[in-house]
Amino acid sequence: MKVSVIIPVLNEEDAIAKVIADIPQAGNNGEIAVQEIIVVDNGCTDNTVAIAERGGARVVTEPRRGYGYACLAGIAALATSVPDIVVFLDGDYSDYPTDMPRLLHPIRNGEAALVIGARTQGGAKEALLPQARFGNWLACFLIHRFFGVRYTDLGPFRAIRYADLLALNMQDKTFGWTVEMQLKAAKLGIAVCEVPVRYRKRIGTSKITGTFTGTLKAGYKILTTLFYHRFLT
Repeated sequence: MKVSVIIPVLNEEDAIAKVIADIPQAGNNGEIAVQEIIVVDNGCTDNTVAIAERGGARVVTEPRRGYGYACLAGIAALATSVPDIVVFLDGDYSDYPTDMPRLLHPIRNGEAALVIGARTQGGAKEALLPQARFGNWLACFLIHRFFGVRYTDLGPFRAIRYADLLALNMQDKTFGWTVEMQLKAAKLGIAVCEVPVRYRKRIGTSKITGTFTGTLKAGYKILTTLFYHRFLT
């Protein structure tokens, strides 16, 4: 199965080479066949882009700041490659790219179409900032109350069949991206599962939960996304 990896980045020059180098390029019996790595430049002012290109990644530019904007730009770039599976991965080396086979296995075996890397199941709670742990718990609690589905994480490390990704018609431009994907998958009846993944403290400072303002903005957007899809769609 052909796999494309999308990595949104904003000034990750100290981490991006490690992320790219750790992405599995081949596996037993053809389980993994990463055909391309797309790094989305979301306004970098350091050497991230040059380092990513040296590592063999295709760089796409999205000057409008926002995690959702970057992911949407990466998806648009897939039109020229048409993969079977798309993997989303952070560029700060907090995720373990070597855990990718765990995410791909349920899709390859027909058990799920969307697989969420569950950091809380992988013994990585200590690597998440307290505000991130609380926000994650609250969002998952509300998803269960509103939509009747259980998640333990909104982690960014995830894999999804390309056809199902297009069917979701993702719209969020900023912090509500991951929760929008999981809510829409539940509403459309797309098979979802979680698998434990490892997680570590990122290289550098988080642009979201690493700042008070970023934490408030992310929390507000996640909650408004939840209420919008529960009561207005």
